[in-house]
Amino acid sequence: MTEQLVSSPGSERRSVLEEIVVAEFKAALLMPDEEELPLDDSFFELGMTSLLLTLVKQRLEEQLGRGISSTALFNQPTVERLTDYLASEVLADIFDVN
Repeated sequence: MTEQLVSSPGSERRSVLEEIVVAEFKAALLMPDEEELPLDDSFFELGMTSLLLTLVKQRLEEQLGRGISSTALFNQPTVERLTDYLASEVLADIFDVN
């Protein structure tokens, strides 16, 4: 998936990353594709458990080819905040963030 991010124009990378994150959370929550996932609701309000968060973390690491801190999902408890964290910390080289 990092190839998809790198090949996307810089202005679209955050949207692509958000789509990846949303897809993983929807899969973990067994949500249909057409159902909207609130980006600013806490993972736990959405029905996530610690076990499901661990699964999402592992899947995101596989897709992004990068390690993600175990505490990141607890410290960034919404899709919006997690996407911001991934863009600025984990994938900073792709997003040209210093």
